[in-house]
Amino acid sequence: MKFLNLSLAALLGLALTACNTGPTAEKPAAAEAPTTTAPAATPATKKRLLFFGNSLTAGYGVEPEQAFAGLIGAKIDSLKLPYEVINAGLSGETTAGGRSRVGWILKQPVDVFVLELGGNDGLRGLPLSATRDNLQGIIDTVRRRSPGAQIVLAGMQIPPNMGQDYAQDFKALYQEIATKNHLVLIPFLLQGVGGDRSLNQADGIHPTPAGHRIVARTVWAVLQPLLK
Repeated sequence: MKFLNLSLAALLGLALTACNTGPTAEKPAAAEAPTTTAPAATPATKKRLLFFGNSLTAGYGVEPEQAFAGLIGAKIDSLKLPYEVINAGLSGETTAGGRSRVGWILKQPVDVFVLELGGNDGLRGLPLSATRDNLQGIIDTVRRRSPGAQIVLAGMQIPPNMGQDYAQDFKALYQEIATKNHLVLIPFLLQGVGGDRSLNQADGIHPTPAGHRIVARTVWAVLQPLLK
């Protein structure tokens, strides 16, 4: 499986281009009859599926292959789909941070871009207007750098610590952005996992390996029809 889990240093210096150069073939000797050889088949170039998010995407507290992005990568590999999976999750990331680094990530175009950001904004009670503007800025950058990319937006919800109105408006923000930009929406990334102590680590925020398996199923149900 081609699965890239990017460190912060790699994120800032992302360069995914690889050049394959073979030796130059020698010309046949004059006394020899030229031999006709069929050209070697060129392997199909894989498409790129990029997960762009915070610690949920990065897989905080679990092994990379146990995080939902890694599980999706394993699923794609088992089905022999022509995609490489790139995990560009960064723990602690806000929408502002994501907006500032997304240009570095898109050094080369992607085919599917899964946007999972905003949870940290909500937990910190940041203004929803700023979260909305930052998510829109990320979407605009993706469409400018990768015009043909399918963008999938992962919806998030937060507990009512910041007030019931804020929590409801935060939840509605994702549907609004998805509708405005004609995005594919995962209504709630942590469906069936959020709030369940048995599926979360001690902090009550980050899924356990079992929790990530459920998240992976939620994401896969939305992604599968797009991976053609």
